[in-house]
Amino acid sequence: MNHVSPLLIPIVIIIVVFSFTAVVTWLAARHKERESYYRHETLKKLAEGQGGAASAMEFIREQHRMETRHRREGQTLGGLITAALGVGMLVFLRGVTAPDPDPVAHQVYLVGLIPLLIGVVLLAYSLLLAPKE
Repeated sequence: MNHVSPLLIPIVIIIVVFSFTAVVTWLAARHKERESYYRHETLKKLAEGQGGAASAMEFIREQHRMETRHRREGQTLGGLITAALGVGMLVFLRGVTAPDPDPVAHQVYLVGLIPLLIGVVLLAYSLLLAPKE
């Protein structure tokens, strides 16, 4: 009978995870390289065209505005998700510990305040303090 070593499965899993990570990293680098190439070609054509350097600068400014807006939207979404996670943890942990007469167990649900407050801070930053367009 064939006996499989108990270490074989974790070794295979580790190899698969690292291989997958390497491929994803390579694909991301390739994608950034292509993006950079196309941006450079677009800028070159804009600079050589009728608008000259002015149209190329406007293109760069518009890209910067889009990146800033995308970053702010990501921070807002992250804040909303984190705050919702905190509320969910509060409710869940309160429901799990409610029948327990131990007063320390009743306060475990307050752990949900950590992600809730982090989410509130992310939201406040993205809506009030983050650089505007």
